[in-house]
Amino acid sequence: MAQLSVEQFLNEQKRAVEAALSSYMARLRGPETLKKAMAYSLEAGGKRIRPLLLLATIQALGKDPAIGLPVACAIEMIHTYSLIHDDLPSMDNDDLRRGKPTNHKVFGEAMAILAGDALLTYAFQLIAEVDDDRVPPSVRLQLIEQLAKAAGPEGMVAGQAADMEAEGKTLALAELEYIHRHKTGKMLQYSVHAGALLGGADGRQTRELNEFAAHLGLAFQIRDDILDIEGMEEKIGKRVGSDRDNKKATYPALLSLGGAKEKLAFHIDAAKRHLQQAKIDDAVLVYICELVAVRDH
Repeated sequence: MAQLSVEQFLNEQKRAVEAALSSYMARLRGPETLKKAMAYSLEAGGKRIRPLLLLATIQALGKDPAIGLPVACAIEMIHTYSLIHDDLPSMDNDDLRRGKPTNHKVFGEAMAILAGDALLTYAFQLIAEVDDDRVPPSVRLQLIEQLAKAAGPEGMVAGQAADMEAEGKTLALAELEYIHRHKTGKMLQYSVHAGALLGGADGRQTRELNEFAAHLGLAFQIRDDILDIEGMEEKIGKRVGSDRDNKKATYPALLSLGGAKEKLAFHIDAAKRHLQQAKIDDAVLVYICELVAVRDH
């Protein structure tokens, strides 16, 4: 697939995800303020990297990406809930997210917490309600189970808890990797794994795609750590230097900025190698790898 076609595919899929998110929000019944708070963060933009990974994985396996739209939206809702809660004063205490005031700055802490809670639970409803013969009940059950593991106390939330407890401490590399593999990596891995499940990947392809996603998840977080040092606030959309101010454990803090960049390159190369071994139409996924390595926001 030519680069222009890859970019066109990603732009089309991003528009499809955002249209589906708007549709899901429009049909939601509930208090208007709650819906506005949910939509405020959900529709604030962002890279949509997790939904795009899912849809690109389905495409790489020769299936119609549209089959994955409900799951893609569920993933984005859970990611957005995690950002709303991360920004709260009791967590990272951030005033900006994606260049806009954080949810609690607009709607207050209580409504921000509820908006996050609502997005988390609505995500599982979307998958449970999938009405598509190509996604049988057994597959929906696997998608729900694995999403709960990826997002919950064995996944993203575990990483968030470990991250908070590590503030102000000097960690070993293995301890830092645990945080990153869980806080960021588990949901990225789920995105690819769900795409493999929906796309009908065989055992070997699933193993290689899982390894690809594990390395990509670490690379994504390492790049985040780097951007917190040398990124530009107007591009990142949030305050630069917050990791340092909050005494967060990061790759640059542990390995130096140069060492973090070497680790980033290592994980990007490893991710590409596993993609090649999966023997699929990997052009879009390779392109996403390259975007993660050089992204500026």
